[in-house]
Amino acid sequence: MKKRVEKVVKEKAAGNVEDEFSKTAGLNIQEKCPVQRIDDYQCSGSLEMDFPELCSLLGMKEIPAVTPRAPASVTPTTERGNMEESQSQMGAGIATTTWCPKPRLQVELESEDPRSIKEVRVCGWKVDELMARVLNKTLPALSNLQNLHLWCAGLTGRTLTSLKNTISLCSNLRTVVLEGNPLPEQSYHLLISEDSMLTHVSLRNNRIGEEGARLIGSALATAQTANNNLLSLNLAFNSIGDAGAAHIAQGLRLNRSLLCLSLANNHIGDTGASRLAEVLGPFSLTHDEVVERRRLLLRRDQSPSHADSKCERPLSIPSSSSLERNVSKGAKVASKKKDTAKKDEKPAANQTGGVAGKKEEPKLARKASDTKLPRGKGGKSGGKEKRPSVLDQEEKANATQNKSAELVETVSPLLEPGVQHTGGRVILPGNTALTSLNLAGNRLSEQSLLLFLSSVGAQTEGGGLLRLCLNRNRFPPDCDSFLKIKELMSLRDPLNKTASAQVDDEQGQAA
Repeated sequence: MKKRVEKVVKEKAAGNVEDEFSKTAGLNIQEKCPVQRIDDYQCSGSLEMDFPELCSLLGMKEIPAVTPRAPASVTPTTERGNMEESQSQMGAGIATTTWCPKPRLQVELESEDPRSIKEVRVCGWKVDELMARVLNKTLPALSNLQNLHLWCAGLTGRTLTSLKNTISLCSNLRTVVLEGNPLPEQSYHLLISEDSMLTHVSLRNNRIGEEGARLIGSALATAQTANNNLLSLNLAFNSIGDAGAAHIAQGLRLNRSLLCLSLANNHIGDTGASRLAEVLGPFSLTHDEVVERRRLLLRRDQSPSHADSKCERPLSIPSSSSLERNVSKGAKVASKKKDTAKKDEKPAANQTGGVAGKKEEPKLARKASDTKLPRGKGGKSGGKEKRPSVLDQEEKANATQNKSAELVETVSPLLEPGVQHTGGRVILPGNTALTSLNLAGNRLSEQSLLLFLSSVGAQTEGGGLLRLCLNRNRFPPDCDSFLKIKELMSLRDPLNKTASAQVDDEQGQAA
């Protein structure tokens, strides 16, 4: 017995030694044939594993550590709102919550799974071209990545272009925060190009000048192109001035997707504010916009769906005169057939008697039934042609509805039904898609308030601004125009409406 037990123990020990040998042999094989180039590396989706490997392949001496970030509850929403109101609070908030003494790649996980990274942050250390290559390789492999934050990352025009290409490869990335990264090339508009899928972009404190604002305005919309995915854009603390505000307003003329825009602390005066207020109300089209509108109208009239809708009306609804002619022709044919049937019936009855008459009855019945069905030129062919035509018309109608639905989704604001022609000018309804506009901390006077009050007052309940922030400007806080705007915004605020509705319900129940 003892010998058997010792034999079993020895066999198990030998098996364990073989397993360890096979593992070490596999490691030795991987060490003998390592990946030599970053392009040949296959990312596993685990940033903790892929990031240092790729950094070592590029010969980096100091590799940033991948560390989990504190929960978002550390920085509440109210604190973030106050950070937007003043630059000092913004800097202090970032320094206390995200500043690290050593380069670290901060990540936020969706769950305990290390592959469930939903947010990546770079705070206070430079992203050079080598690091941009590493991010271009690792970030697209994170299938759950939704947010990307880069604060004071020392970006250049080339690294921003590389970052733009990386963002386009991330399937679920929708929010990009790029703050404290001034660029001489002013190429921030690449992040919100026409093909961009980003919905939330923040470009605060990047020293965006007039040229950068012009490029951003053109990226929002022109007469020919428009960004249809961006929902919120934060341009606070950039000193774009009146000229920059005019360029942004130009982009808002034909953009119908942007909901929230912040231009706080940008040295905007009455000149730039007047251009923004003009966009909110009805405005006249420029020569280029009128030319583009005519081109779109001509293209719409020549489209197959528009032609089919014109051709279907006479087929589906025939005129009364044509119906009368068809009925009269059918009646004449029926009377002629009845006369011939009576003539043929008499000799048959004389020759064969009642038996022949019975045999002829089914034929006469079929002929009589045939004379009642046709609505066209007579005969059985008329009834057979009618049924397929109805089915064809229904199929054409469904196809036309589908085409028209597709056209509605991509219709240009230049083709809006509310366009008016007055005094030789083409008047387009104002931008009612924008719901929040922040102009706090600028140089607006009471003159700008009157323009905003007029434009916002002309907007209907179907759309328009729900929030207009004008605090810390160059007008007294108790002036009549400012008080009227605040009252108007409070009436439109959906939160106030919900609260008032709850109060009314409670009072009604108490009564």
